[in-house]
Amino acid sequence: MSSILTNSSAMVALQTLKGINSGLEKTQSEIATGKSVANAKDNSAVWAISKVMESDVSGFKSISDSLSLGESTVAVAQQAAETITDLLIQVKEKVTAATGDNVDRTKLNSDVTALKEQIASVVSAAQFNGLNLVDGATANTDVLSSLDRDSSGNVTASYISVSGQDLSTGGYTAKAAFTGTTGVAADDADAFGFSLDGTGGTADSGTVVIADPTYAAGDKITMRIGESEVSYTVTAEDVAATTTADIIAVGLKSAIEASGENVTVDYNSAVAGTLVITNAGTESVQIGGQFTNAGSGGLGALASLDVSSLANAQAALASIETLTQTAIDAAAAFGSDAKQIEIQSSFVSKLTDTLKTGIGSMVDANMEEASARLQALQVQQQLGIQALSIANQAPQSVLSLFR
Repeated sequence: MSSILTNSSAMVALQTLKGINSGLEKTQSEIATGKSVANAKDNSAVWAISKVMESDVSGFKSISDSLSLGESTVAVAQQAAETITDLLIQVKEKVTAATGDNVDRTKLNSDVTALKEQIASVVSAAQFNGLNLVDGATANTDVLSSLDRDSSGNVTASYISVSGQDLSTGGYTAKAAFTGTTGVAADDADAFGFSLDGTGGTADSGTVVIADPTYAAGDKITMRIGESEVSYTVTAEDVAATTTADIIAVGLKSAIEASGENVTVDYNSAVAGTLVITNAGTESVQIGGQFTNAGSGGLGALASLDVSSLANAQAALASIETLTQTAIDAAAAFGSDAKQIEIQSSFVSKLTDTLKTGIGSMVDANMEEASARLQALQVQQQLGIQALSIANQAPQSVLSLFR
């Protein structure tokens, strides 16, 4: 039966053409984006998994940066430890020479002193991005090494712990207190700090009390007043005096006044070792202090090492062996940490590449297949258009019945 109202052949051809056009649109999208799963509509499960993996890849890039930073920090510390070891070997040569007869121990002692100063300089300079692993101030540092995802999707961070090695000739210890200032932060084991308001403020004065009776020659008190840094080093004469704390306080008072900072410093004779610092300006000023305890570091015995006499040289010979072994152990520890970080960094790099490959296998389009499918669909589209055209012309044959 022929009908001019319902053209079944045209409807079938139209639906077929719509299907072909839909497939053609999807194939063209794959070719344009390079992905077979470009959004959640394409395949929600695969898309969700790929996005989780992409977030992990992004996280591992940050981990790679953290490992690079940690590797550089440890490399600096390792180099410092190795340099100190070499310097201690040179010290040992001088000490050994000083144990002989008919030698100029005065000159040898000067050489030893210069080497000790060089060792202290190496320790002080061995920092990377503000972190020093050989000065005894850092117990350990954690290097972010991995993100671990369990079967439930929970993510935890993993770290490589790098222990600091004390190769300093002077450590840190608390040797002061401070009171009387609103908002003062509590002092820790090696420092104190607080802020003073401008003139007329509720906390424009602060009190620093230097009252520890156990100071030794070589102890150093460093204070930062605003932008200036001042210090006072305790001498043997200071230690021998009965008013060591007062002497130190007066020395610091003079140093602060000479700094040019806009503060006034009053010495309180009623309480031993007490300074009252007042901000004479209108802007707040930061006050801080650091106390270096001579001879208490990992190489503390080096500070008193002396070869000016045969007896001292013989005593130094035993001491230098221990000091050298301390430096060797530190360098070995840093070397082990550096190797661990290097291995983890290589693993993270390979893991990132593997994750990227896995993501690609899930969502990337097969371009060869897409190209072949595109050509086939284009041919089908042309045939579909032709079939629809033929079907649309079928009602024209009904006109011949009415001629």
